[in-house]
Amino acid sequence: MCEDAAMSALRVVFGDQLSHDIAALKDMDRLADRVLMMEVISENTQAPHHKQKIVLVLSAMRHFAEELRQSGVQVDYVSLEDEDNTGSLTGELERAVARGAPSRVILTSPSEWRVRNEVRQWADACAVNVEVREDDRFFASHARFAAWAKGRCGWRMETFYREMRREHDVLMDANEPAGGQWNYDPDNRKRLPPRIVPPSRRRFEPDATTREVMALVERRFSNHFGRLDAFGWPVTRSDALAALDDFITHALPSFGDYQDAMKAGAPFLFHALLAPAMNYGLLGPREVCRAAEQAWRAGQAPLNAVEGFIRQILGWREYVRGVYQTLMPDYAHSNALQATRRLPDLYWTGRTDLRCLSETISATAEYAYAHHIQRLMITGNFALLAGVRPDEIERWYLIVYADALEWVEMPNTLGMAVYADGGQMASKPYAASGAYIDKMSDYCAGCAFDVKQKTGPKACPFNYLYWAFLIRQQPRLGGNPRLAMPYRTLQNWSAERKADIVAEAQAFLDGLDVSPSPS
Repeated sequence: MCEDAAMSALRVVFGDQLSHDIAALKDMDRLADRVLMMEVISENTQAPHHKQKIVLVLSAMRHFAEELRQSGVQVDYVSLEDEDNTGSLTGELERAVARGAPSRVILTSPSEWRVRNEVRQWADACAVNVEVREDDRFFASHARFAAWAKGRCGWRMETFYREMRREHDVLMDANEPAGGQWNYDPDNRKRLPPRIVPPSRRRFEPDATTREVMALVERRFSNHFGRLDAFGWPVTRSDALAALDDFITHALPSFGDYQDAMKAGAPFLFHALLAPAMNYGLLGPREVCRAAEQAWRAGQAPLNAVEGFIRQILGWREYVRGVYQTLMPDYAHSNALQATRRLPDLYWTGRTDLRCLSETISATAEYAYAHHIQRLMITGNFALLAGVRPDEIERWYLIVYADALEWVEMPNTLGMAVYADGGQMASKPYAASGAYIDKMSDYCAGCAFDVKQKTGPKACPFNYLYWAFLIRQQPRLGGNPRLAMPYRTLQNWSAERKADIVAEAQAFLDGLDVSPSPS
């Protein structure tokens, strides 16, 4: 079919592209063009997502569609319960093309590899020209990351981050980093003192649209993981801006000092809680980084807090996206440590005598949220030490967290949490014993196990799991210079002592229940 600019275009907006300046909506003819938005069952069941995650996406989509209508845009919106809904993106595109006979379909490149592969079939399936535009909401394009990565044996976020700082003039004073150094991470590892009470965080009462979606989710996805009673995520652009203001005003000043801290009963602490809004398009990374930098320049937040926060966005968020886009689809099958254990049932139930795991997973069920240290050093560390299959723990993270889109979740899981990529992203596995958890949290004080005991029935399982992991993986990790100290310690252990540690770890792991995930 020949493209005719005078004829209408059908502009597709996906559920993680809820930005009014998304590439697919630029140069739109409001009189002739239509926007297609699709709620389809396949996108909610290809992984059985947390109930709050489904509510967040569907409610945000419906609010965004209404904002478009209010601005004069024609919206072709397919709801999940439309009688003729085919249940797939391709099926709904075919129906929309049949309804409106557009001259072309315009969309912004999907973020996830699976959807991108489906989109490649659209031109043939619908007999219409399909224009796929690059998603320009990010700091680094795919080509920019590929140029940085080309020829590098190992990729390290810090190097990429510094280039992004210079390139986009973020936290820079002329050609030098603000404050004279690039990274303030050593200042950002404090345990939360008992006297400090984290601030109450802005949450958003569900409106009529959100309540309608909540009822739908309870009807259609009642067997999915998680609860809805504590839902409070922003589902509109205005709510997301209010959440950003709340973070900058009340939490950012202390974020730096305590970003690695963990506290029982305090899941949010000083964290931003903005990842869902950014990942679904309600906030842009540039405006978020700009707000944080302005807070520092106005004397409202210290540099270590602002730099640490911006590093998570301009550094990690952009970096993991580049890793995903460059290494997929093979990256999804990474298993450098040859881990084979099935995911323990405790990841779904939270039922375990290990208080750190119980607290983190229970909060995950309640809020669809855990902060990055809980994900990395509690649930991720346990999966790493236990030798859980990377594909199973990766799928768990994708399911349970409100902000988890595959492009950001998969590299963080496979590269950081369980070292499945063998060092492509990180220079060493983030393995730790109970001592780290005790240092950075108050979990151990109320635990059934004793973090000071290394072996025996009351010993913290993280202790013997840690050493058993190092023993088991010595052929693969023994030469890693960042693990030289613990491996020197192991050199002084007798073969009998090593065998006892491995046996104790194996007995504990063999006692864990395994059950299928929600479906």
